[in-house]
Amino acid sequence: MKKVGILGSGIVAQTLGNGFIKHGYEVMLSSRDTSKLHEWKKNGGKHAQVGSLQEAAKFGEIIVLAVLGRAAAEAIEEAGPQHLNGKTIIDTTNPISEEMPENGVLKFFTDLNESLMEQLQERFPEMHFVKAFNSIGNAHMVNANFKEGKPSMFICGNNDLARSDVKTIVEQFGFEAEDMGKAEASRAIEPLCMLWCIPGFLRNQCSHAFKLLKS
Repeated sequence: MKKVGILGSGIVAQTLGNGFIKHGYEVMLSSRDTSKLHEWKKNGGKHAQVGSLQEAAKFGEIIVLAVLGRAAAEAIEEAGPQHLNGKTIIDTTNPISEEMPENGVLKFFTDLNESLMEQLQERFPEMHFVKAFNSIGNAHMVNANFKEGKPSMFICGNNDLARSDVKTIVEQFGFEAEDMGKAEASRAIEPLCMLWCIPGFLRNQCSHAFKLLKS
């Protein structure tokens, strides 16, 4: 049984944690204040654990980075890069600015020529980052039922084996994995978050997902 360490304690962390438990993984969520995860641990049963960021980094064979994008590097530093080197890091983050959206469009602190994941990969070169789960609402992250069929999950990352690991996971979670190649592709994948959020901001519509159609 594989162990998953999740850096984060919010709704995305808890939702994905529940998904991993559902599919037979052992999971540790992390927080500076683990008391707020008491209910999650209780509901998760024997395969749910909580700990510090460093404890989750040590625990996980696979790591999920599920914090605010602007706090991602700080979370990795606190977890201890030495505990994460060589591991697959599922990067769910988006570089969302603190500025308010404009006409429903989020503002990013990156530009189109460099993504947040590329910045993290450059800063922590021994980690195997794979972008995933960044362009879907938390309510639909685990085996959601869409009448049009399975939605697409776009992934990318420099390490082929890490991308293969994540492809298996996203397929377990009910998506068709669409491998977009190396880390530069995250320049296109991260802004899908903007596009996904627009109907929510403008019309309170959040029950949708992306699908890549092929002829």
